[in-house]
Amino acid sequence: MRRPWGAGLAVAALLVLTVMDLAQHYDVPVAAVLTLAIARALSLSLSWLRPRAAVAVSLVTTAVMAALTTPVGPSEPWPWGTTSAFGHSLVIAIAGARGLGRRELVGWWVATQALGVVALGVAPDRGSWPGLITMTVLSGVAVVVGDLLRSRADTNRRLVEQETISKAERAERERLQERARIARELHDVVAHHLSVVVVRADSAPHRLPDVPDAVREEFTGIANEARASLTEMRRVLRLLREPVEQPETGPQPGLDQVAELVESTRRAGADVRLVGDVPTGLDPAVELTAYRVVQEGLSNAVRHALHAAVEVAVRRTAGQLEVTVQNEKPPRPVVPAPGSGHGLTGMRERVALVDGTVSTGPTPQGGYLVRAFIPVAEEVESADQGLGG
Repeated sequence: MRRPWGAGLAVAALLVLTVMDLAQHYDVPVAAVLTLAIARALSLSLSWLRPRAAVAVSLVTTAVMAALTTPVGPSEPWPWGTTSAFGHSLVIAIAGARGLGRRELVGWWVATQALGVVALGVAPDRGSWPGLITMTVLSGVAVVVGDLLRSRADTNRRLVEQETISKAERAERERLQERARIARELHDVVAHHLSVVVVRADSAPHRLPDVPDAVREEFTGIANEARASLTEMRRVLRLLREPVEQPETGPQPGLDQVAELVESTRRAGADVRLVGDVPTGLDPAVELTAYRVVQEGLSNAVRHALHAAVEVAVRRTAGQLEVTVQNEKPPRPVVPAPGSGHGLTGMRERVALVDGTVSTGPTPQGGYLVRAFIPVAEEVESADQGLGG
């Protein structure tokens, strides 16, 4: 209940009024007065916490009270005293407001009226049939009020739920609109400039006179790299424009393409070498993550230490994949190419999605090291052999 003090005050008032009603208007043992009053107050206190039990306790208390009381005069109501009628009706109304259904409330109402009829049939000399009207009317009103309060509470709850859903829908719509805006910016700006690079690189050997074969080959490599970047850009644009629930069906790079990535970086003029054999056959998510780590590490090295030697290694150890990209100290100071600064942050987030860790930082020799550890599942065959051993 929102106001506990109000409930406590109502219970205390019903207790006092029941004692006064029984003591003044009915012939009832003194010991039973306090017991019946406490039972009546108990049913009211339960109505907020255990509404179904409260109605049952109230009806039993009402029946016992009718059986133990005898009116001191013909003007006193029986089988339902004043506090019985009001107290029991109040319990029914609160129980209805706390969740009892309409049919259940009607059932309790019918049981109450049936109990009154039985009481008058057993002891007709104590009361009269008109004495049942007060309980009939008050409990009927309580059923209607309880049902209305429950319906109102259900309506308010549904409104709150609908408002919550509407807020979530608005947030989702705003998020999709922002994704669409980013996709437009990427398409209109980045993709346009990449297309210009492709066109200029393809047409350069034809526009410029006496282009050496080595330069012609370099232009071809630049055009191919720009086309690959455009393909990746279109994939990202699709991801931004399509709902998140739709899985990406296009092929993703893996560890078998690390050597090609190193070679393409070497053709761009960087001194890069791949150390050792690259493991394959791992989970696609792990392979894609490792590939992106190598890709970002090479981009970082080329941007900040273009003429420094770079070493790439992908090793599988017990239960994890170690990916390292380390560059030596540049032979001469380099003015780094501008970047957004989000590359390493995105790499850490990507590795964290597969429960891995990333460490980055300068080396004692003046170079820079990017190292990632990515958990990998053990081979099923190895596990079976271990169990067999």
